[in-house]
Amino acid sequence: MKYCFPLLFPIIIIISAMISTLSACGYRFAGEGNFPSDIKNIRVAMLENRTAETGAETIFTNDLITEFTLNGSLAPDSAKGSGGILSGIIRFLNIETVSRRGSHIALERQVTVSADMALQDADGNEVWSAKNVRVRETYAVVTDKLATEHNRREAVSAISERMAEMVYDRLSNHF
Repeated sequence: MKYCFPLLFPIIIIISAMISTLSACGYRFAGEGNFPSDIKNIRVAMLENRTAETGAETIFTNDLITEFTLNGSLAPDSAKGSGGILSGIIRFLNIETVSRRGSHIALERQVTVSADMALQDADGNEVWSAKNVRVRETYAVVTDKLATEHNRREAVSAISERMAEMVYDRLSNHF
């Protein structure tokens, strides 16, 4: 029994040091920061779609609205003078083959989307922007064309959700 204390003492010291280090370093979870210029709530404007993907502006705008709603930061439409307005442009949506069997049979394709985002305060001043926010997602190409199209749409949806998370995190952490 007299040997237990010498073995526990270093472990207690190490655990105490780790706790004090982590609590003092200013660590915080993503999304717990503040928006630029002390903006509390944000309205999301319909994104501009400069791609050939019909409806991309709706998909990406809705996912941004969902992300800001989940984090309690979406301003109601009636609050036109309060908070900020997030707007953006979907610059391109590109699809390229990333793996193939032989020279003519694609096995996987990758969708890449790039967007520019900007946040304006209530006075119309740009307080934050992010150019060329890029997200990629790979999807399977199968013999059934409808299934492949479904996989492509799922990849675009996954990109949209990830981009919304990225924009929220960048905004709330001043990146």
